[in-house]
Amino acid sequence: CDSIKMLSYFSKVGDPCPGQPYKGGTFCAFLPGNREGQKTAMLLKKAFERGLTFQIKSCSGEERVTWGLIPHKTSWDGGKARNGYPDAQYLREVGTAL
Repeated sequence: CDSIKMLSYFSKVGDPCPGQPYKGGTFCAFLPGNREGQKTAMLLKKAFERGLTFQIKSCSGEERVTWGLIPHKTSWDGGKARNGYPDAQYLREVGTAL
């Protein structure tokens, strides 16, 4: 199974504490290994390079890196309600968001 694994600690304009490190984690997203999945991976890479993949949120008084507004599948199962597959509309929805 194909997956994209992203880990990032970053700072950009508009950060609540520019230049400061943030707690983050390992962010793993799954895409199908077909042509449409590969096209989506390229679009997600561009979004990542433009700083659109993650956002910084305050959680219990601590700034943390979290997923941004672009939807990602974080599980191979569980369906749409659990950010997983099956979800027949996902590639169309993420393509629209990108």
